[in-house]
Order: sequence, then structure tokens, then C-alpha cells
Amino acid sequence: MTGVLHDIAVEAPDRPDVVALIEASDAYSLERYPPEGHFGTDIAGLKSPDISFVVARRDGVAEGCGALKRFGDATGELKRIFVSDAARGLGLGRRIMARLEAMAAENGLKWLYLETGPLNTEAVAMYRRLGYAECGPFADYTANPHSLFMTRKLTGEPSNEG
Repeated sequence: MTGVLHDIAVEAPDRPDVVALIEASDAYSLERYPPEGHFGTDIAGLKSPDISFVVARRDGVAEGCGALKRFGDATGELKRIFVSDAARGLGLGRRIMARLEAMAAENGLKWLYLETGPLNTEAVAMYRRLGYAECGPFADYTANPHSLFMTRKLTGEPSNEG
């Protein structure tokens, strides 16, 4: 890590610079998967009351994001974890994950789930380092060749910074 600091805060997902970040996330996904393999929540969905959305900014520039969806049964889903090309390699993904996990714990959640693509090798490696393990489909997802499902029990301890 280079010591570059980002502020990570809850924000509305419909700010123009955040929309551009989400569009970059969609483009990244659509370069790797067909449209039927893209499961990104749209802006309207990210504004749902059961979702908290965070943005990581460096010098005011949105360079990363992520969301926590609460299911209401002590479980939740991490969504839209994305770091821009300009901020890759700085440990920002781990910091976003830590912030979302802390929010989940504050909300009394015991288990977190996520869906990612198997071709997102850097993300999958990070999730594994942070203690996430593969699991079956959850919530409304079904098994498909474009998805990898992962879960982690929250213990009150921060995830492994690996």
C-alpha cells in the first residue's frame, strides 16, 4: 500500500460522478460476461431503503464503491464492490470491504454473502484472503456459469487483511 488515503462514506448512488463509476463497473463486467451474466444492481435498486451505499473518494474524486443489502434475517449481501483503474493496487477494495463489514456488524448481521464472476480473478482472490468461502446460490440467485457465490460469518473481528 502506498499510503494514499481515501475517505469512504455513505452517499447517494445517483450523483453524476458516482453514476460514472457504476457505469465503469458495468463496462468492466460486460467485457467479461454476456448480458445474462451481469447481475449489477441499477441505480434505482441501490437507492432502496434496505441498501447502504458507500463511495471511496481521493481528493474528492470517486474511485471506489460498494453496497450492503440487508435481508432482515441477520444476513446481508455485499454488492457493487468496484475500484477504478486509477485506484487499483492501493488496498482500496479491502478498505471498502472492511467498511461494509463494520456496517453489517453494526446492523446485527451475522453472515454476509456476495456474488461475483469467476473471471474477476483479482476480486475473487481478495475475497478469499478476507475469509470468504464459496457457497451455493442465495437470495434470488440461481446457479449459472457466470456466477461464483461466496459467504463469510461475521465474528466481530475484522476480516483478514491478507
